[in-house]
Amino acid sequence: MKLFLTSSGIHESFKKDFVDLLPKKPISKISVAHIITAAFGEKGEKWWLNIAKEQLKKLGISDIEDLDIRGKTEDELYTILSQKDIILVDGGNTFFLLKYAKESGFDKAIKKLVNEGKIYIGISAGSYIACPTIEQSRWKHQDRNDFGLKDLTALNFVPFLLTAHFNEEIRNTLEEEIKSTNIPVICLYDGQSIIVKDNLVRVAGEGKKEFYNGFKEITG
Repeated sequence: MKLFLTSSGIHESFKKDFVDLLPKKPISKISVAHIITAAFGEKGEKWWLNIAKEQLKKLGISDIEDLDIRGKTEDELYTILSQKDIILVDGGNTFFLLKYAKESGFDKAIKKLVNEGKIYIGISAGSYIACPTIEQSRWKHQDRNDFGLKDLTALNFVPFLLTAHFNEEIRNTLEEEIKSTNIPVICLYDGQSIIVKDNLVRVAGEGKKEFYNGFKEITG
């Protein structure tokens, strides 16, 4: 299993860690499915959708296909995604994303694909759904559940919760919210990522490591 869970994409501070996780093939030959569904749960211009694509292009990855999982089936998604090296799930509204991940069968397809060796990259909401639940999406300044989602159980790739876009202004509020769960929690600054490779878990990038509820890195 290879996961790269980020707050806001692939920053210079952990670019080497990301490149080290890539398949052993010319970087120009790597293909990416860019899941954009979460963005449609937000109003206004989806300005952030080009950020990750530009970050990948700077690394030399240009084969990037935008994909909205809504209206598709598990079999359709498996067929499309099995032809890609990387599945990048971008940000937006986490409740909206999880709703359609379940309705489309993406939740089942992605588990098969990750077990088969595909690399999963999460950005914000895309990172949240890799956790056991998305309960953290109800904390502080996070998303609104305007979509009738009642079951917050997520993909459960990792045994912890993460929160994105951490900064000192929200520390006190967030630390109060974290008391509502017994699950270990990682708070990510925008220049950080969580790297999961098989049974190893570590945080890469700039800034202090913010761990709660007994979270510990597993570095071998």
